[in-house]
Amino acid sequence: MLAVGTRDDVFEIALRGQLDVIEAALLEAAEAETPMITEAAQHIIAAGGKRFRPLLVALTAQLGPDAVEEEVVKAAVVVELTHVASLYHDDVMDEARMRRGSVSANSRWGNTVAILVGDFLFARASDLVSELGPEYVSIQARTFARLVQGQIAETVGPPPGVDPLDHYLGVLAGKTGALIATSALFGAKLSGCSPALQQRVAEFGEQIGLVFQLSDDIIDITSDVTGKTPGTDLREGIPTLPTLLARRSVDPADARLLELLDSDLSDDAALGEALALLRVHPAIEQARAEVERRAAVARDLLDDLPPGPARLALVALCDSVVSRAV
Repeated sequence: MLAVGTRDDVFEIALRGQLDVIEAALLEAAEAETPMITEAAQHIIAAGGKRFRPLLVALTAQLGPDAVEEEVVKAAVVVELTHVASLYHDDVMDEARMRRGSVSANSRWGNTVAILVGDFLFARASDLVSELGPEYVSIQARTFARLVQGQIAETVGPPPGVDPLDHYLGVLAGKTGALIATSALFGAKLSGCSPALQQRVAEFGEQIGLVFQLSDDIIDITSDVTGKTPGTDLREGIPTLPTLLARRSVDPADARLLELLDSDLSDDAALGEALALLRVHPAIEQARAEVERRAAVARDLLDDLPPGPARLALVALCDSVVSRAV
């Protein structure tokens, strides 16, 4: 779990306890009528993860007086199931072989099963969100539409005349920001926050979602200090903030880097050279500055929230996400 340094031990112990309940509920929600489908549906969940979306639900549910524990858990499971389901589909489209340190579902059971398991998890999320009420169903449906449109935009690439970086940020808003915004909104609604505060919390979620992904972009280049394998996105040719910024360069000294970015980086030596050039390129500091700028915008959106450990935790979350990238 990302750091939520509130210096309130009682609050943080209770939060971790709630996240443990959510984790158990996630596995239960992925149970199917046969052992094989259950195993496949629980595959990515069991591999772990940051659980950023459930964490946001749990935190924003503390902003008002009305949250019911059972409903908070249900909402957290809905958003994480939706996220996990999208990963099954992503891995098929990307022909991924690994996911969270384990063999991907499509590698183990084949593309057809992986797609259908993703569909099964989407169905489970839809069933659970219906128990929260029609308004939550509508929010979830609109969120899913944005997620799909973001994925399509990523697949087809930027239209002629559109800046690739602007296109990429739009893709992230749909693929990542939308569901994280909904995570924050669900908690705020369940807590009884006013409509104005709900809107502000949703805006915070969208902004911090982009910060979260953009910090991952930097980590892909500089990750030898994080324990994550560096250059995964780079090798697969996936656009990221640092590479898109580097591609804007007109400096003749960057000719070799640009050549490598357009080449096959399956060779370890070529990948290592590209990483070495990128790590000293101004694009990395530009990317870090953009992450810090967006985190500051997200932090400012918290100013009107009621004081207390939940607000402190959300502020700390901004700092934690930024620190991943620096």
